[in-house]
Amino acid sequence: MKIIIFKNLITLISLLLFCHSLSAQINRESVVKRHIIHVNKIDSLSSLSVGNGRFAFTVDATGLQTFPERYEKGVCLGTQSEWGWDSFKNTAGYKIQEAYKYYNQYGRKVPYVVQLNEPLRAKEATNYFRQNVHRLQLGNIGLELIKSNGTLASEGDIKNINQTLDPWTGEIKSLFTFEGVSVEVRTFSGQDQDIVSAQVKSALIKAGRLKVRIRFPYPTGEWSDFGTNQKDGDRHRSTIINSQQNGGLISHQLDSAAYFTSFSWSGLAKLNEKSKHYFILLPDKSSNSFSFSCLFSPYKSAKAIPSFEVIKTNSTSKWKAFWLSGAAIDFQGSTDVRANELERRIILSQYLTKIQCAGDYPPQETGLTYNSWFGKPHLEMHWWHATHFALWGRPALLTPSMNYYFKVKSKAVQIAALQGFKGARWQKMTDNNGNESPSSIGAMLIWQQPHIITFSELAYRANPNKSILEKYKSLVFATADFMASFANYDPIKKRYVLGPGLIPAQERFKADTTYNPTYELAYWEWALKTAQAWRERSGLKRNAHWDDVIKKLSPLPIKDGVYLATESSPDSYTNPEYKTDHPSVLGTYGMLPETDLLDKKVMKKTFDLVWNTWTWTDTWGWDFPMTAMSAARLGLPEKAVDALMMDIKTNTYLINGHNYQDDRLRIYLPGNGGLLTAVAMMCAGWDGNTVANPGFPKDGTWKVKWEGFKKMM
Repeated sequence: MKIIIFKNLITLISLLLFCHSLSAQINRESVVKRHIIHVNKIDSLSSLSVGNGRFAFTVDATGLQTFPERYEKGVCLGTQSEWGWDSFKNTAGYKIQEAYKYYNQYGRKVPYVVQLNEPLRAKEATNYFRQNVHRLQLGNIGLELIKSNGTLASEGDIKNINQTLDPWTGEIKSLFTFEGVSVEVRTFSGQDQDIVSAQVKSALIKAGRLKVRIRFPYPTGEWSDFGTNQKDGDRHRSTIINSQQNGGLISHQLDSAAYFTSFSWSGLAKLNEKSKHYFILLPDKSSNSFSFSCLFSPYKSAKAIPSFEVIKTNSTSKWKAFWLSGAAIDFQGSTDVRANELERRIILSQYLTKIQCAGDYPPQETGLTYNSWFGKPHLEMHWWHATHFALWGRPALLTPSMNYYFKVKSKAVQIAALQGFKGARWQKMTDNNGNESPSSIGAMLIWQQPHIITFSELAYRANPNKSILEKYKSLVFATADFMASFANYDPIKKRYVLGPGLIPAQERFKADTTYNPTYELAYWEWALKTAQAWRERSGLKRNAHWDDVIKKLSPLPIKDGVYLATESSPDSYTNPEYKTDHPSVLGTYGMLPETDLLDKKVMKKTFDLVWNTWTWTDTWGWDFPMTAMSAARLGLPEKAVDALMMDIKTNTYLINGHNYQDDRLRIYLPGNGGLLTAVAMMCAGWDGNTVANPGFPKDGTWKVKWEGFKKMM
């Protein structure tokens, strides 16, 4: 009896602590402003961005895009939007079917859109559809600073740099001197339109030595695009449509895209063409202050372009509203030396995911800064970009990108039907219209399939009513139909099997020999059960086939008391190659809740093996929060924090908050989003958890104050 009372007392204390965390009052402005970014030199990895989730504008130490070539190999000076896409002309008449490769799957030939290297025609078709469509760099807006000898400034002429980004207001303030003359630039982005606005103050304006330069690059068609290609001038057209006393309009026509750049400015100024695709906005010499706004749009704006003061007010008010919404966290008082750095990463990751990932479409992995994979989003990464919005109490930032699945559903249904499956098979490497891009790995991935069920469940938990069920149930049911169809019944072993004909989230396994990856099996079971719950909530009968798959799904593969990466790889932990890339086996109980397939003792032993033997130097930015989530669920809070703060290159967070991976991926937003998801779980926990702050050590070194988080499943 005493033991029972003691256990109940512990539970009560835990619940009281948990409720105390929920009722914490945090001075949010103070926390955010603790992490104002300070830049004091020209550094290609220290550029700063403003944006609104659908548009982003990245600047150098001058507050505009004055030295874009200097930043090419860093966090480059991009101007990108969700709508800005282009395709080179398909003069050779390539068809996507030329990229098909047929795999023997379930006793039949199944086509997949992959990268082919032969014959030559197929290779060229593959390359064309990987390149096209490609996301555009819309334009470069920088300062043209003229030295006293009449030549243009170089980066070495910029001195005494003192630049800040205040996440609370969305303002970048840049101070520097040029030949001893001070320059101040204040930069904002409109939160309701694709507008960048800046105010410049300097005696150089009266001297006629400071101008604003606008250049329009041509897309490179390469894997990345930094917005610096000034070649190929004859392949596109830039034209001043009008230039008036207080504004102007430039059109830009490419192969398949056309858009407009509209300007308004304070005082008197002239908009002139300096050379092809190169324009100058020249302020009048009557004042030392000049401000302008620039709107990028696929259509001519019928409304006046808002002034700098209007955009400043818009940015300040909308950012304040953002920070006062949803969840907040405060580590002040913690004695763990990592606490301030973790808090910095959290604040800046919220800022970055808000401006780069909170739009109407799943973002690319480098957001709206520069292209990776030709600017195309990867739907398996959508989980990492977007899940945190719901857990941080901001579901309105998740649901717009969920609408994308309605837009592309018909093509997802076509893909499934072409391959002989039911339902909708969601694309991997895709675009705004849901077209598949050839990818030898991407075409074979399956773990993106259940994501829309995760998002729908999060949306329902945030607002559990019939309208949510009615809105998303068609997506949930079409997804479940595909998943049940993809699971192949083995009549000999009397079980459903995933694969061969797949590549798991850990992309180290060959598609034609891989089957039953542990994480995907668990995700299949959870998603199908959740889809059944949606049927019941909607007043519908359970789907008999889904239930049969759930009941007879293969067990999670085990060898030597630990979960294997896949059933087809008994050497999961003895083959060195298989201990690199994503340790996605940890997602089985981390990203996912406990399922009927899971044995937590086996999972704990698996975690320990992965923790001690994994090649952590060969991982990605979201692997660390995934590991932290698994550690938290397993009751290992010290390991959860250690995972988030592991000293590995791909877990680097730059001065601007970006998650650095390598020379190719200098920013990686799935890492930022994953960090926020893990922190939410480490604070608020998940269904069934009764421990306060389950992901943080209880030794007194962490003082964790939070409010507004939502539990994970």
